[in-house]
Amino acid sequence: MSTESATGQDARPSDSAAGILNRAYRWVTVGMLAMILLAAFEALAVTTVMPTISRELDGESLYALAFSGPLAVGVVGMVVAGNWSDRAGPKRALFAAVFSFAGGLLVAGLATSMPMLVAGRLVSGLGGGGLTVALYVLVARVYPLALHPKIFAAFAAAWVIPSLVGPLVAGAVAQTVGWRWVFLGVVVLVLLAMFMVVPVMRGFPTAQNGVPWKAAPILWSIVAAVAVLGASLVGQLSGVAVWLVSGAAIVVTVWALRPLLPRGSLTLARGLPSVIVLRGLMSAAYFSSDTYLPYLFTSQYDFSPTMAGLSLSVSGVSWAAASWAMTRFAAGWSDTASLRLGVGLVLVAVLSALGCSILGLPAAVVIVGWVFAGAGMGVVYPRLSVATLRLSTPSNQGFNSSALAISDSTVAALALALTAGVFATFGDASVLGFTGCFVLSGILGLAALVVTRRVRPATTTGA
Repeated sequence: MSTESATGQDARPSDSAAGILNRAYRWVTVGMLAMILLAAFEALAVTTVMPTISRELDGESLYALAFSGPLAVGVVGMVVAGNWSDRAGPKRALFAAVFSFAGGLLVAGLATSMPMLVAGRLVSGLGGGGLTVALYVLVARVYPLALHPKIFAAFAAAWVIPSLVGPLVAGAVAQTVGWRWVFLGVVVLVLLAMFMVVPVMRGFPTAQNGVPWKAAPILWSIVAAVAVLGASLVGQLSGVAVWLVSGAAIVVTVWALRPLLPRGSLTLARGLPSVIVLRGLMSAAYFSSDTYLPYLFTSQYDFSPTMAGLSLSVSGVSWAAASWAMTRFAAGWSDTASLRLGVGLVLVAVLSALGCSILGLPAAVVIVGWVFAGAGMGVVYPRLSVATLRLSTPSNQGFNSSALAISDSTVAALALALTAGVFATFGDASVLGFTGCFVLSGILGLAALVVTRRVRPATTTGA
């Protein structure tokens, strides 16, 4: 493949019309979707089995860290992969990310203590962060612009099977052969998926193209990761120390993010900066509730791990369905209208979770509510991904893709770290603890609603 075709800019109109499964794109599409599918399965499966793991390994105090830690260190992987991709293309960055992801899963699957399991999760999180950015750059290099909405909608659709069967399979595995195989079973499959994309990358240049290694962003990403990890450990503290450490972590993290995001992100400048920030707020609003719903089901409603996981499978289905529907029927909608719809649906879902935690409503209320949450994310995520690449150039696709993923992971990780503070204050598995987490999600969702007003660029010049 020539360098020009690798960028996707000279693809024939017939290729674009045929879609992402055209002969020219078939195997790279299948391989990338397989990676997304396996990463989705791992994420959903861990959410399902983590209550069981934390009890077996006596690691309830590290529950939040097991989720926020991989997101935090993933920031380092994102920055390195973004810089590496801008410097020499996405090939080597993708290889390194996949091997780190698989290696971390192997450590987690063999863990004999909660700290060892968390260490494995950190290694897999480092690779997972790099994997996300490398795949985004691969999309920009391989597919023509007209196919970007379709491939990102397909990424969302790749969550359907894990969402339908992932929680059920994970719960069943945990109750039969053991939770370790939830991690170990993914290792071989993700390596096979990587080799499906190797042929399309053979023509990619790997030599330096003039973009230097940027040490400062990598160092700042490490600072941000350490700050979030520190905040995630507040469950070991008590009293006012919990919120002093949390507050300091927020300040350090926000400061460290400044060079990692497009200029103007922290002041909500119009256009790309606000697109990047909105991605983080939506991720935080969704996952700060989604992570604790299986915990709520098993502790307050006496669900088995299998039933707790299966109850959340509906959100993945609605996520993929909404992504497909927006691509098919709402392509002409403005970014602002689409994003407001998505944020509103997530807020409805958070209200349903609050109703269950405060009023003791039946679990069916939040299960139905999470259908709306998945639909909201399905509306928002592909739209923000397309907007990011549309507002990027070949020289900064890696940086901007990295920034989108960094915002996604870091803000979510910070929110999850704050939930550790909530539980440290009100008690594990308490009504007030769950309520505090859902209130935090609602606040983040309202902030996202405000930011939707800023995603439209002040001018369209250069867009």
